[in-house]
Amino acid sequence: MKNPLAQKHLRSVRKGDQIFYYHTGDEKSVVGVAKALGDAYADPDDKSGKASVVDVAPVKKLPRPVTLAEIKADKAFADFPLVRISRLSVMPVSDAEWKRIEKMAGA
Repeated sequence: MKNPLAQKHLRSVRKGDQIFYYHTGDEKSVVGVAKALGDAYADPDDKSGKASVVDVAPVKKLPRPVTLAEIKADKAFADFPLVRISRLSVMPVSDAEWKRIEKMAGA
């Protein structure tokens, strides 16, 4: 991941943070929840020293995937980065957005 904004968000991840797992490609949907096993740290494979990584573990699969189309159709997500910059791979999720996605998933 080379996007500077995504890297900035990734560097802010801390141990225990909950993370939505999002499938890209044809599916484009939030499918589960993971958690950060530790704080973000420098990517040992990045010779430039600019990239960070986070180790994660699965927590749960959502009862049903929440598609990008559903999220885009909901006016409550007008300012959500996934709607505004859908190619951004790491982004913050507010408490309200988190709860709404879980509700949409039937969780």
